[in-house]
Amino acid sequence: MSTNRTPRRRSRRTLAAAITVGIALIGPTAVSQAASPDGGQQPTPGAAGLGDPMFPLDGNGGYTVRHYTLDFDWQAPRTPFAASTTIDARATQALSRFDLDFAGNDLHSVTVNGRPAQTRRDGDELVITPNSPIPKGSSFTVKVDYTADPTQTRHRDDAIEDYGWIPTPDGTVLYPQPNGAKMVFPADDHPSRRAPITFRITTPADLTAVANGRLVDTSPRPDGRVRWTYDSEQPVATQLVQLAIGKFRSIDGKGPGGLPLRDVVPDALVAPTQQYRDLTPAHLAWLRAKLGPYPFDRYGILVGDTDLAVALETQTLSLVPKADLLGTQVDAERNMLHELTHQWFGDSVALATWSDLWLSEGHARFYERLYSEEHGGDSFEAAMKTAYESHDQWRHDYGAPAEPTEPNLFKRMRYDGSALVLYALREQVGADTFGRIERAWVTRYRGRTASTADYIALASRTAGQDLSGFLRPWLYGDRTPPMPGHPDWVVAPVVTG
Repeated sequence: MSTNRTPRRRSRRTLAAAITVGIALIGPTAVSQAASPDGGQQPTPGAAGLGDPMFPLDGNGGYTVRHYTLDFDWQAPRTPFAASTTIDARATQALSRFDLDFAGNDLHSVTVNGRPAQTRRDGDELVITPNSPIPKGSSFTVKVDYTADPTQTRHRDDAIEDYGWIPTPDGTVLYPQPNGAKMVFPADDHPSRRAPITFRITTPADLTAVANGRLVDTSPRPDGRVRWTYDSEQPVATQLVQLAIGKFRSIDGKGPGGLPLRDVVPDALVAPTQQYRDLTPAHLAWLRAKLGPYPFDRYGILVGDTDLAVALETQTLSLVPKADLLGTQVDAERNMLHELTHQWFGDSVALATWSDLWLSEGHARFYERLYSEEHGGDSFEAAMKTAYESHDQWRHDYGAPAEPTEPNLFKRMRYDGSALVLYALREQVGADTFGRIERAWVTRYRGRTASTADYIALASRTAGQDLSGFLRPWLYGDRTPPMPGHPDWVVAPVVTG
């Protein structure tokens, strides 16, 4: 609309007042946007934990780790040493502060983007307040300097027993499962959180350092010591980190398709363990025929000169206690096959929560027993029938396969009890369909995190039928369902008290 009237001039006072009101109305928004390039989100603390039912404070909220660099200046067994961890991360919210999982050790300093940060310790949480808030979506770098204590070990009253730093006669190995990595380095310590790792470990000249992945460099230092640098090559969950130091011999070989193999063995155990270690290529070939391609760039066995109760599937370099390789061939192969199977189940396909542990341990036990039956071991069916008889008791004592309780996380229900669920599924859908489910699972979720719900959904799609009504009672029910194809199998009554 136009008008022929000439507008009146505003007085200077009126104009100034209008400008003042305008600034008052738009000022806070403009200032907020300038201070918060993420769109005005106010910085808040990242969550102290992910809320996992087993370990609520494990893992952390507000960021994702993109890379760890561990610098360790190892001295001698059971001797504290200088250490630093550098973490490259990305903020998933505007952060006023954030946590790292970090237990024990003597903290010296923390910087965020090169600037000193405020810190406090709260149990196993290291709470970090940066010099200025971290905007959502931005990358940032945290450096933690500390004195590491390689005597830190914790105990569980289940299959794990001792975990954390595990001393050996001339060095150490790591047993970080379930949440012992925080005793070694500050981390986002949950099985669903993975990141690549660079290891830089300095040792006396007469010792060897090994870690997950590939040896990148060995460098003499001016003081006569040696720095060993390893690249994990793929992201690693903290529960699967391996770092070992000792008088080792590294023995290289080739697996199916030319896969690089590397066994790391204490000098005195090279010859006594060779017969069984030489079976790894055959184990790989057997599992590849069942599951498809091996999911990593290399594999090997770290022979532990320890009295550990159980082996551990540390990624690409399984830790196997010496006793497991000095007994009968049947027992040795069961242990080796179990840890190798984990490279597909638990390492490549990671757990979404600890309640999904049955997917990892159940599969490892399933294929371990299947292989053993084919190679002179006990009957697989007989072992599953025995597990079936005890299944209600295990449900009562340890929780259903996918509903563990924290103290009973690594009890028999997660092993034979969970293998029984897979055995029941195979009986229900047939061996061919079961094989397609398994190959589809490790293919679809290779290098990813997956849950029990994901497995049920994928099994249903692959089988062409809704299997939730079949699997959920097996995984969550108070009572063990009938075993398909075996109407004569009977569950023993539960004994209480």
